[in-house]
Amino acid sequence: MFLFLTVLQAIVAAMLVGVILMQKSEGGGLGVGGSPSGMMSARGAADLLTRTTAVLAVLFVALSITLAVLAAAEGKVETIDQSLQRDTAPISAPADDVPLVGDDPLAAAAAAAAEEAPATSTDSSIPLDQ
Repeated sequence: MFLFLTVLQAIVAAMLVGVILMQKSEGGGLGVGGSPSGMMSARGAADLLTRTTAVLAVLFVALSITLAVLAAAEGKVETIDQSLQRDTAPISAPADDVPLVGDDPLAAAAAAAAEEAPATSTDSSIPLDQ
């Protein structure tokens, strides 16, 4: 039902766009000439397109509301999980070759990098006053 209404709304939206684009901005409606009276005169076409636009717009809004109600009713959760327990496995211990510094492998890696890297000289650095 939901899929059918979604497809129907897409068709109505495409028709609505087409009908709106056929109208002239001044209200001429298709811009057809001919006899001043009758259905396919400029005024008759404008009235037809205006009525069609109104009907399609009402249908589009009604379908939008119907789809919103169906989507809200379909996604309802009957119960809310209020527990704080998680179903995740505990964090595994790091590899044996990485020493821990206060149970933090990142701190251990930073300490090992600081021990290996010698202090650089300040001759190659750029002065701050430039």
